[in-house]
Amino acid sequence: MATPSELTATEQRRRFESGEVSSVELTQACVDRVAAVDDRVGAFLRFDAEKALAQAAACDAARAEGKPLGPLAGVPVAVKDLFCQEGEITTCASKILENFRSPYDSTVVDRLKQAGAVLLGRTNMDEFAMGGSTENSAYQTSRNPWDLERSPGGSSGGAAACVAALEAPLSVGTDTGGSIRQPAGLCGVVGMKPTYGRVSRYGLVAFASSLDQAGPLARTVEDTALLYDALAGHDPRDSTSNPSPAEPCAPTVNEPLKGLKVGVVPEHFAEGLDDEVRAAVEAAIETYRGLGAETVEVDLPHAKYGVATYYVIAPCEASSNLSRYDGVHYGHRTDEAAMLAQLEAERKAALASGDAEAADAIDTALVRLYRQSRSEGFGPEVKRRIMLGAYALSAGYYDAYYLKALKVRRLIRQDYDRAFEKVDLIAGPVTAAPAFKLGELSEDPLSMYLVDLYTVSANLAGLPAISLPCGKSKAGLPIGMQLMAPPLAEEKLLRGARMYEQATDWHQPTPDL
Repeated sequence: MATPSELTATEQRRRFESGEVSSVELTQACVDRVAAVDDRVGAFLRFDAEKALAQAAACDAARAEGKPLGPLAGVPVAVKDLFCQEGEITTCASKILENFRSPYDSTVVDRLKQAGAVLLGRTNMDEFAMGGSTENSAYQTSRNPWDLERSPGGSSGGAAACVAALEAPLSVGTDTGGSIRQPAGLCGVVGMKPTYGRVSRYGLVAFASSLDQAGPLARTVEDTALLYDALAGHDPRDSTSNPSPAEPCAPTVNEPLKGLKVGVVPEHFAEGLDDEVRAAVEAAIETYRGLGAETVEVDLPHAKYGVATYYVIAPCEASSNLSRYDGVHYGHRTDEAAMLAQLEAERKAALASGDAEAADAIDTALVRLYRQSRSEGFGPEVKRRIMLGAYALSAGYYDAYYLKALKVRRLIRQDYDRAFEKVDLIAGPVTAAPAFKLGELSEDPLSMYLVDLYTVSANLAGLPAISLPCGKSKAGLPIGMQLMAPPLAEEKLLRGARMYEQATDWHQPTPDL
């Protein structure tokens, strides 16, 4: 018989509602699991067992009193450490926000609370969501539960690892260029990026505002639909929130799609794709054919420019968003007394050497405060992207880089619009290879950026997309398949993903920790 931590969120919810299990039992199972494995996995930056168990006890009391129960009542959920939560430290895995305690709840956290979820803790991530391995966290490195010497992906590496390691049945991450789908694929769980604007970004610490999108991670597509329904919907506090009603997906997720047409992009299977990944994804597409789906070749001629376009637009937006962390308005401030003493010493040394010009060129105190606070607070990858973005936005280069990237982005979206006139979903790989070893790509930023090859286009086009397990490598590492859908077609996307999941068992194995 399955232990509480082995149950899916849907089953946990059903048993809680029927009285077969208490929320305290479900939460205690997570507490025990985290105590047993998280010193090796490193999924959580902060985990407050006492507070989580108190929330769980309140859920049990509400059920006993016959109060209305939310769709996630009694179910534990972890959140990535970039969603503001009242009274909680929210660091974005950065030293510059080390002591920031949020005075309010983000919409994501607010909706989890309204749904009755038990908030377990804050998961690790790449600093400000910049990275594809969770090695850019200022605090710790998360590890892939299937092989602790390998990366769980990123930037939602902690969010994916905690679900794969059975530390939490559900978690919430963010996806700017693939940061939910890529770690989900590498960790053998399900991760969905909804349509841009479908889940509110209010209270989400911004990286690239036109690309960031919050979304669910879970062990099954059914659980993904359950969490998505709790999060999705218009939010008047977010000007980019989509105003159309969000239709619930969980009630229909088990209904197969009739007459399904699955698009296949030949370029997704070109040189550079690992043979084992190619075979697994092709086998998954064959499974769809066996289920009665028709496969259709589609052309995305501008998709090859996706990574280059993304790595112009995202750093430009990051350089703007992160300018607020200057040590004066927000964020870490350097030791002012030591800084002033250093400035005075530099000035005296310059004057003593007779170099008045050098003395005049020394920073003012305010400039040095900005410069030193940001230098101490940000990590190398964040600094790299701020520099890239500031350069691309500078006078003389704006038209050549940023404006051109925006035009290419429009062409990429038009490609998808044309493709979805012919097909319902597009299937392909999530990553070019299974999980890579920790440190393998960290010294080569370009190679790290290319891990987003198959995922960035969905963000540039604002489309919903999902990653789900579809195989294992010979080394026992998970392989993921990506499905993409037209804007606001989450219900179709989840039903199409669930069709495959019900026909296979790749989502069932769990890592041996």
